[in-house]
Amino acid sequence: MMNGSSLRLKERLGLSGSGHEEEERGEAERVPGLAKPGVCVAPDPEVSSVSGRRRFSAAYKARIVREADACTEPGEVGALLRREGLYSSNLTHWRKEYRKAGEAALADDKRGRKVTKNPLEPEVEKLRRDLERTEKKLAQAELIIEFQKNLCEILGICPTGVSTEGQR
Repeated sequence: MMNGSSLRLKERLGLSGSGHEEEERGEAERVPGLAKPGVCVAPDPEVSSVSGRRRFSAAYKARIVREADACTEPGEVGALLRREGLYSSNLTHWRKEYRKAGEAALADDKRGRKVTKNPLEPEVEKLRRDLERTEKKLAQAELIIEFQKNLCEILGICPTGVSTEGQR
């Protein structure tokens, strides 16, 4: 005689048939891969240690947003989320992105923190280039001044035009 839980288990394993035929056959014939009669093989309870993060394509996200927007009856959005195995926060985030830039915004499949562009970046870059140009001019001017000092020493001329030898 079989109880209800063993019938449900056999249905899930695809071993369901008429209950009388099942009782007449041996245990080894009912469960494939079972060598010894009377020994029941339990499914492997070990869960894979590597759990993958779910990734959704832009087309899928856009389809879900459109389906959710088409829902008119109370509870339809909840049923959609349960059917797809999604959280309401997913839908909220996807709606915001979809309304901001359409399907192109949903296409970002990169993980991690998203790069946000600083609005002052172009001005900072321009000032950086100006600083480099000014530093090059300063280095060139210092080189010219140093050359002039050396030339004055070689020629024995005072660079200011006034002789300091007579003032002692």
